[in-house]
Amino acid sequence: RTLLGDPPISTFFKWKKELNGTLSRDVFERISYVLGIFKALQILIPVPERADKWISSPNTAPVFGGRSALDRMLNGNVGDLYAVRQYLDAERG
Repeated sequence: RTLLGDPPISTFFKWKKELNGTLSRDVFERISYVLGIFKALQILIPVPERADKWISSPNTAPVFGGRSALDRMLNGNVGDLYAVRQYLDAERG
């Protein structure tokens, strides 16, 4: 829920149950970043277990400040999702 901008729990479960509903522009943007991060990881680290480990492991890159990419993403700000996506896109070249 944090990655989606903390929608009310009832809204979140309604989305899951009905697989439809009105999404705000903010939620669409967040979903776009998460999908972009997933795609970039599939390209950079094609072994799922290694990609999972990377995203949850401490990282010395300045953008992460010693924390993991997942920790950065779970700050709750859309800008944090953007920062992780931008970092991965730069790594892809």
